[in-house]
Amino acid sequence: MNRTILLASLLLALSACGGKPEAEAPKKAEPAAPEARQKTVFDDQLKAIDKAKGVEQQLQKEKEKHDKDIEAQENGGG
Repeated sequence: MNRTILLASLLLALSACGGKPEAEAPKKAEPAAPEARQKTVFDDQLKAIDKAKGVEQQLQKEKEKHDKDIEAQENGGG
């Protein structure tokens, strides 16, 4: 008798945890347009990181230009 009650309650609990089938699940609405971003305590750090990335890209371009100039001098002027 105790096993039957235990088994029935276990089956009831497991069936309650089951999700809805796909046919019954409500369809998700289109995501709303993103709202204005709220200011956080990390904004200053994020701005600094973005600025550093921009400087890094600029330095990389200048390095590539200098490398091309040096290579041109070695091949043509050397």
